[in-house]
Amino acid sequence: MEGLLNTFTHHTCIIKPFIFNPTTVHNLPLIKLRNGFFTRKLEVGLRRNNCLNLKKESNIRIRRVTEDDEVDDSEEKESEDSVDWESDFLAELDSFGYQAPKKRKKQEKSKVLDDNEGMDWCVRARKVALKSIEARGLASSMEDLIKVKKKKKKGKKKLGKIEKKNKMTDDDLDFDSEDDMKMDDIMGSGNGYDMNDLRRKVSMMASGMFEEKREKTMEEFVHRLSQFSGPSNRRKEINLNKDIVDAQTAQEVLEVISEMITAVGKGLSPSPLSPLNIATALHRIAKNMEKVSMMTTHRLAFTRQREMSMLVAIAMTALPECSAQGISNIAWALSKIGGELLYLSEMDRVAEVALTKVGEFNSQNVANVAGAFASMQHSAPDLFSELAKRASDIVHTFQEQELAQVLWAFASLYEPADPLLESLDNAFKDATQFTCCLNKALSNCNENGGVKSSGDADSEGSLSSPVLSFNRDQLGNIAWSYAVLGQMDQIFFSHIWKTISRFEEQRISEQYREDIMFASQVHLVNQYLKLEHPHLQLALSSVLEEKIASAGKTKRFNQKVTSSFQKEVARLLVSTGLDWIREYAVDGYTVDAVLVDKKVAFEIDGPTHFSRNTGVPLGHTMLKRHYIAAAGWNVVSLSHQEWEELQGSFEQLDYLRAILKDYIGGEGSSNIA
Repeated sequence: MEGLLNTFTHHTCIIKPFIFNPTTVHNLPLIKLRNGFFTRKLEVGLRRNNCLNLKKESNIRIRRVTEDDEVDDSEEKESEDSVDWESDFLAELDSFGYQAPKKRKKQEKSKVLDDNEGMDWCVRARKVALKSIEARGLASSMEDLIKVKKKKKKGKKKLGKIEKKNKMTDDDLDFDSEDDMKMDDIMGSGNGYDMNDLRRKVSMMASGMFEEKREKTMEEFVHRLSQFSGPSNRRKEINLNKDIVDAQTAQEVLEVISEMITAVGKGLSPSPLSPLNIATALHRIAKNMEKVSMMTTHRLAFTRQREMSMLVAIAMTALPECSAQGISNIAWALSKIGGELLYLSEMDRVAEVALTKVGEFNSQNVANVAGAFASMQHSAPDLFSELAKRASDIVHTFQEQELAQVLWAFASLYEPADPLLESLDNAFKDATQFTCCLNKALSNCNENGGVKSSGDADSEGSLSSPVLSFNRDQLGNIAWSYAVLGQMDQIFFSHIWKTISRFEEQRISEQYREDIMFASQVHLVNQYLKLEHPHLQLALSSVLEEKIASAGKTKRFNQKVTSSFQKEVARLLVSTGLDWIREYAVDGYTVDAVLVDKKVAFEIDGPTHFSRNTGVPLGHTMLKRHYIAAAGWNVVSLSHQEWEELQGSFEQLDYLRAILKDYIGGEGSSNIA
């Protein structure tokens, strides 16, 4: 029997007179056929298939699909039992399969068995084989063979009733091949899943595996980069440090360090990414930015690079392993790269680590760390408390620039520096220890600057009488710092102020910003001295005071910018019905709004007046408040933090009434509504 079947070669033939296009199921009317329903539009055509696949599975049973239709597996089992094996052999089964299995009558002999000229040769060959089988009395064996195959298929485990509630559209039903339909059948009904659900779950499984692998790879990568202790290759570290220092631009430094980070991530061991090289890389990037005076927008764009973010993250990891100089370099670099806009959490991390190593700081480290936090307007009270103590211990080692920077930093953040100020009074009691350099000699002062001794060293080598040589700008910063801190009765300040008086013969130009800044500082300090400390008799001479005042009041570099916050509050102030005057000048300051008759000075303070992380007022804000109060005004301040918490103009007006009622009494209160 098998030999007879094997005599027929495998060829393709036409086995389907009709090809059903499922995309037309929805909207077309149904036509009653002899064994079911079918939509009107049938696509007549010929499909080529392999003859070996001409079995029950190649017939498509068509029915109208609705949301509530169910396919009963028992019905499929019973229909398989009543299959006409001869028609199955000739691929002429119940094409539509809508006759109920138990009610189906025995079909008449298929017309495919009739000879006709259009019959395909493959079908004719099968007909001849079928007649030969019947002639030899092998029909029953052939029938058993066909039924055994069906029983094997029927014996597969079913999972019960499958409910289909898929809303089909024309696009959803556009199948191009029989294999696609078989796959959808298997996925959609054989296992209780629809295709989308299976794909979604497979995708989730794959994504989970990928995420797990990615996390594991990242952990290994971070572990390699965070290994700053253990075996090291001194030669590689020196070569990397040389490459970093030799790079001419910030981008070149970043490229050098990022290449090494990639190499270490791929397994380079031992890693040359020592804490020293990490700190050096950040320091050189910032230094190269300063060298070309890179704009703030360009610096911010630079920080958004992935390599730069990775370098900063590694630096934060390496901080505990860094030396005092490394911590100082990293803090200074972050302040120059990010300014007051970036690296909030990073500076908190620097403060935390620096606090544990303050005892190792030298004068340069103290100045750089304090200056970095002040320039970023980032408060760190605990750290500054320890810095003041450390600075007082090594006060004799400070150079002029370092001393001016430390005092400016404490004043800018309005941090107390009592230990440092006391040590300065003890170390510099004599006015002869102070000298000044004019602008012409500024370069020589910088080259030869430092704490010098006016006498011989004692047997232990300590300096008996140190001498400080300041330039004009350093003197201005120190004087302003003492005024902010309210320590103008200190000995060190009196020596600084008397040194400034020696500039009476110097011409202060109104054409240069440096001159204007110096003049503004000195003018404010002089006015504050006259208001608060007239008993000290330290006010400038009338000639110098006139020069300073005229230069400080110039409009060339004092263009005031009014923010939207100030404009919004000013509009509500007008609605109070009081006679407010905006932009009122009080000596060297401009007050946002005043009531002249009530001597009320209303200050509208935006974000630049406060520390970015704690919200406390900065030094320049406190000096302005003290100065205006000393001039006889009642100062009322409104911060942007308080204003942002208010909802709507009614709440805002109520708040204004509350903070002003102590100064304006009942007058105007009824108008604030």
